[in-house]
Amino acid sequence: MNRNNVYILEDRGLLYINGDDAKEFLQNIITNNIENVSENRSCFSALLTPQGKYLYDFIIIKHKSGYFLDCEKKIIENLYSQLNLYKLRSKVDILNLSNEFVVANLTKEKFLEIENSKDELGFTIKFREDPIFLDPRYSKLGARLVINLEKLYLSIKKLGLKVSDVTEYYNFSHELGIAQIDTNNLQDKIFGIECNFEELNGIDFRKGCYVGQENTARIKLKDKLNKRLFAIKVLDGEINSEEITSENKNIGKLLINNKNPFALLKLENKNFNFDADIRCGGAKVKVLKPSWF
Repeated sequence: MNRNNVYILEDRGLLYINGDDAKEFLQNIITNNIENVSENRSCFSALLTPQGKYLYDFIIIKHKSGYFLDCEKKIIENLYSQLNLYKLRSKVDILNLSNEFVVANLTKEKFLEIENSKDELGFTIKFREDPIFLDPRYSKLGARLVINLEKLYLSIKKLGLKVSDVTEYYNFSHELGIAQIDTNNLQDKIFGIECNFEELNGIDFRKGCYVGQENTARIKLKDKLNKRLFAIKVLDGEINSEEITSENKNIGKLLINNKNPFALLKLENKNFNFDADIRCGGAKVKVLKPSWF
């Protein structure tokens, strides 16, 4: 991607969580450690079912007295409702600010040109009083700017950026093996740890309890991780089935079926044969090997 490109992620939404108990509230339910989130550090995290299955993932950014949750917009109302279920009597306010704020992505190279920036995952600075940070999942994803919609285009101009087709960004994310579109299709079908959240810095195994912690820790400690979510690419034909096969054996299931598909695939002795002849229904597919695997 061109270093001066910027991608406006209109499919992302923003919840704002604040109040006297906001920090403790998040710490008790999310997979990562909220203690690591500050004015200078953002993090990737998730909310799981009590059984450790995937529900939602998001990036957490400190903002004023509270926290932004940057998540896929199509799930934001459900996430809002889920958080309210856990709120009980906590002194917490949860606001949907998706109509006021927007998320934009720029390249890592451009981020590092900004004063006071650092090449550290999640490192966060302010640009015209708005948080901008290196993606905490993987630095090749670039940086994200969370900004009031009214200020967006002036900031883009001041940064010398060119608005580009967001499809390019999501195609690149797919090549890196990081799912960001239609993640609702993963809900309650896959363990959070199978989504590669450990490799993407989304789970802190040293923090205290959170929702789904028991099964997540058991899979990790007993070395029971035998499936993973991988990006797949259609080489020929058409996907008309969810079943993934190799040598007529079932090796997994298609979970996200869009222009950038993802499948949950079985591992053999912690490995996967990325060069195998693999099919998904009537399509010949290739499983993309992420550099972090």
